[in-house]
Amino acid sequence: MATSSPSAGSPSAGSRPGGPPGMLRCAVCGTESRQVPFRPHPPEQAPDLDLRPGQPLRSSMARWLQQCPHCGYAAPDIGRAHPAAAEAVGAAPFRALIVDSAHPPLARRFLAWAHVLEETGALHAAAEATLHAAWVADDLGKSDLAVIWRQDAVALWRSGPALDPEQTVRVIDALRRSGAWSDAANTVEALAATNPPEVVAQVVALERRLIAAQDGDRHTLASALPPPARRPHVAHQRIARRPDGIWTRLMRMFRRS
Repeated sequence: MATSSPSAGSPSAGSRPGGPPGMLRCAVCGTESRQVPFRPHPPEQAPDLDLRPGQPLRSSMARWLQQCPHCGYAAPDIGRAHPAAAEAVGAAPFRALIVDSAHPPLARRFLAWAHVLEETGALHAAAEATLHAAWVADDLGKSDLAVIWRQDAVALWRSGPALDPEQTVRVIDALRRSGAWSDAANTVEALAATNPPEVVAQVVALERRLIAAQDGDRHTLASALPPPARRPHVAHQRIARRPDGIWTRLMRMFRRS
């Protein structure tokens, strides 16, 4: 996943030819429901260190995923599904997850998507969706759930393919935000020892200071850089086509004069 914002997908995927606008057929169970496609706009504020986007995209999480009202399948586009998704959605763990009233409904939607991704082998994407559930918990002041889901996200990231430096920074931030100080410190030192790209090294330096202070609060990417010289979304539009990694692009965004 290139960024932490949702993928809008194709608004016509899974739709019934000639059917009413907005009607989508679930790729898992075939049920039709009205789903409003989401087309995110670039954020105008700095993202968090874990790449949660700034406003206004930050507050639009309720529209990032669609969910089938019949089988509960959740995805950016429920008109598409991995061939193994139906088996995952029909299994007992998924059914229990989507009715677990101990978890906020929006968080359950992200966890449902994470479960399908994990069951179909997309572990890094599952980690991302699980982190999104932690963001929901942050917004609702449910710090205990946020800690659990950040740690679950870390486990998924580490269970998947080898992490690149940018992904490892996100693991570090999740560990720090969940109070796993020893693991966070060891991971940040291991990453620093690899001589990561300069843009990553600057964020690593900030994470190291925050971990040493046992600061588990939210911090933005701008905290690792000088104040931005112009509105971030303007730079975002100019760099969107560059092939660099997300951290490089974001660093450029907040440095551009």
